Amino acid sequence: MSPVLAGVLQLIALIAALALAYIPLGDYMAKVYSSDKHWRVEKWIYKGIGANPNTEMRWPAYLRGVLAFSAVSVLFLYLLQRLQGHLPGSLGFSAIDPDQAFNTAASFVSNTNWQSYYGEQAMGHVVQTAGLAVQNFVSAAVGIAVAVALVRGFARSRTGELGNFWSDLVRGTVRILIPLSVVGAIILVACGAIQNFAGIHSVGQFMGGSQQWNGGAVASQEAIKELGTNGGGYFNANSAHPFENPTPFTNIFEIFLLLVIPFALTRTFGRMVGSLKQGYAILATMATIWVGFVALMMWTEFAHHGPAFQIAGGAMEGKEQRFGVGASSIFAVSTTLTSTGAVDSFHSSFTGLGGGITILGMQLGEIAPGGTGSGLYGILIMAVIAVFIAGLMVGRTPEYLGKKIGTREMKFAACYILITPALVLVFTAAAMALPTPGNSMTNSGAHGFSEILYAYSSGANNNGSAFAGLNADTQWFNSTIGLAMLLGRFLPMVFVLALAGSLAEQKPVPVTAGTLRTEKPLFTGLLVGAILIITGLTYFPALALGPLAEGLAS
Repeated sequence: MSPVLAGVLQLIALIAALALAYIPLGDYMAKVYSSDKHWRVEKWIYKGIGANPNTEMRWPAYLRGVLAFSAVSVLFLYLLQRLQGHLPGSLGFSAIDPDQAFNTAASFVSNTNWQSYYGEQAMGHVVQTAGLAVQNFVSAAVGIAVAVALVRGFARSRTGELGNFWSDLVRGTVRILIPLSVVGAIILVACGAIQNFAGIHSVGQFMGGSQQWNGGAVASQEAIKELGTNGGGYFNANSAHPFENPTPFTNIFEIFLLLVIPFALTRTFGRMVGSLKQGYAILATMATIWVGFVALMMWTEFAHHGPAFQIAGGAMEGKEQRFGVGASSIFAVSTTLTSTGAVDSFHSSFTGLGGGITILGMQLGEIAPGGTGSGLYGILIMAVIAVFIAGLMVGRTPEYLGKKIGTREMKFAACYILITPALVLVFTAAAMALPTPGNSMTNSGAHGFSEILYAYSSGANNNGSAFAGLNADTQWFNSTIGLAMLLGRFLPMVFVLALAGSLAEQKPVPVTAGTLRTEKPLFTGLLVGAILIITGLTYFPALALGPLAEGLAS
């Protein structure tokens, strides 16, 4: 079987699996967030944190809950790392340096999971399980909660109430993420991923010495890192490491995990707003971009430029032989079009244009299908903008899902789409202009610029993957990328929730002959075009200096 055919067949199998899970998972999540009943374990949690799950919140109160919970999480994770040397199960590792502890705390709480350290050489079992793994669950649940609040803004009328943050947080964790992660971890263990609390041990001989590896609860963290679109792994090699991702089957299964909730949330959206066709329109937009990017990535990585590529059957540098070019391309696109950031290959070793595709995937806002929750609310913001553009074209007041998109709503949407590009471009420009940050680049020229651009695109978009040629473990990068992650996560949430509150207060607008049919293929095409054009106008100059220049020169 040719490598190209193998890659295509894996893509078809993945699409089939996602299609099978789409309806049951999407409907289940809609029931979870629409139910007025609480499980007993949930009642215990509410009592423990002192929250009343039946109290409806307006958007400022909902936002305060998000920010307060996240601030406490950052502080807890920071202190846990700083005290690691005094904790049991530390495997002899000392406390994490202040700048790296801040970076890691900001990273995992913001659902980014950027790692400027070697996991197997820095973090003990307590920090990994009680700190990082816990944030893998709750940071993903926060994203889903904010998305559900925005959906309620579209579904409700004449009220500013968006639900209860604490109830949404607990339900997302207890009813969705934990059960699915348990199943995923069992499958990974059955297929060869490790799951233990072993200490450091030597394995074999290497260059006159022994290799040292430590164990850990790897399979369980691998499951939630993919399912929650987190991405931070136990090992520096991440999902390229055989302890995390041992076989071609586990590789495609992990891709399935990182895509299944973001895609299924479009069904949840359709169910909660009372129109499944609206959910299918958003799904079609996501799927069109995702499939297009996968096809383009496969083309660039399978293209035979010279005898080395011809012999290898594609650009194999930096890719695992057990996965090949096809599966590595699917993984790379899926992890950068979501906010996952896990990698099964070195993105820095991709072709110039292939690396550019991964950067562009993040710069789209990771909305195809995006992160757990963040992908849905991101693409709904883009849908609001697309409706506004269509309204300008025909001279009508734009409407979406029975709600008028007026000046106030557009201000919130515009602020949302401007925050992340501003963070990426300002921090990239500062890093390139100052003398010290450039010393961290392994490469010079266009590829070196791409390393910096990738790092801040990854941080501000809460992705977490890296080109891997950049030494990011410096005070400059730990501090600035940490700030980019926090601002890129929580500032957009302010405008998402403000928009949700504004929409919920409106009374529904009746559908007329002049209403734009947002469930039709025409709107899907308009939405895809708006996403690509807005991103292209924003980032094209930076992309031209980096991956485009490198790709066209090769």
